[in-house]
Amino acid sequence: MAAEAEQPGPPGAPHSEDFVYSEDEFILHGAGWRSEPAPPGYMLSRFDRALQEGWKHRMELGLFRYHLGELETRVLPGPMQLVAQLNVQRGTEKRKSQAIHSVTQPFNPQEFNFTQIRPGEVLFRMRRSPACPPAAGCPQLDYVLVVINVSPLELGHVLLLPEPTLHLPQVLTPELLRFGLDAVLLSAHPGFRVGFNSLGAFASVNHLHLHGFYLGWPLLVESAPAEPLSPAPGLFFLRGVPAPGFLFYSQGAGLDALARDVCRAADHLLRRGVAYNVLVTRGEPPRGEPPRAGGARAGLRVLLWARRAALGPGAQAALPVALCELAGHLPVAAAPAFRGLTEAEALGAIRQHLLPEPQLEQLRGDLARLLAP
Repeated sequence: MAAEAEQPGPPGAPHSEDFVYSEDEFILHGAGWRSEPAPPGYMLSRFDRALQEGWKHRMELGLFRYHLGELETRVLPGPMQLVAQLNVQRGTEKRKSQAIHSVTQPFNPQEFNFTQIRPGEVLFRMRRSPACPPAAGCPQLDYVLVVINVSPLELGHVLLLPEPTLHLPQVLTPELLRFGLDAVLLSAHPGFRVGFNSLGAFASVNHLHLHGFYLGWPLLVESAPAEPLSPAPGLFFLRGVPAPGFLFYSQGAGLDALARDVCRAADHLLRRGVAYNVLVTRGEPPRGEPPRAGGARAGLRVLLWARRAALGPGAQAALPVALCELAGHLPVAAAPAFRGLTEAEALGAIRQHLLPEPQLEQLRGDLARLLAP
């Protein structure tokens, strides 16, 4: 999914405000599927209202590259339950992705970056309360901007950005990921997801950001059982899904430690030249416990996919397979392809970007040892 914002815009644009929250607002029980599909407004928390109302207001003001209506959607026949959506305008109107030559490419101020966003594109600043006292060894990141993606993938598609003037490259940090974990727990909708694309994994802008968006369909990666990877007690491996990957799980506790572990694993991949994608979503415990009553999601699943790095000019012509596709959500830009797409075709395209099994097996051992107590 491409990350976009535009040059300074019209006078009279709305100004952002602070969204101050505490962990008491985390929704740890009851965020479940009432029906399928689930419209994004069918249940709203204070966070959902702030995001959706601000996002729709910006759509009315014409701050997006196109008007996003209800997207034609189909669940492909087959065991993977792939969710395909037709979004023609995103395919034609979004900004061209930057050329990426390394998974650790430094920030380049001459390329498009988020210092160029218009003030009206910022919905609010997320701030955690109470503020961390200076003597407590606080993280450097004490707020993130929640900004519209001007080429939206779905309703409520936003970016979570650290202060843009820090000029941070697209390498995931525990501080930013912690805000992403918070955002998912602040939403009452089980289909609000947060994700990250590394360089070489179809990040389109080399400036640190997360994606957040609503999708009104459950995904198999949120319920499929996973195998533990000993000796790391909190690390699992997920098979039998569109793309096998590493799984971390929390029921809402230990979020700082969870964010650090995910980023330690991600940094290990980068040191070996391996690109990665991350998805944060509500989901079932890893060992395949029965679903909760009413489809309620019991906790957070964080998926980390190690994958082939798509680098250089030729990568721009390849079929983009980023966090959505690996999770089983398939944005499609052309109507004929959308209507004729089969599960086998989609899985074939996804698996071209995966690591060979011997390399993945080596990484399973590496990460299990890295995250061992």
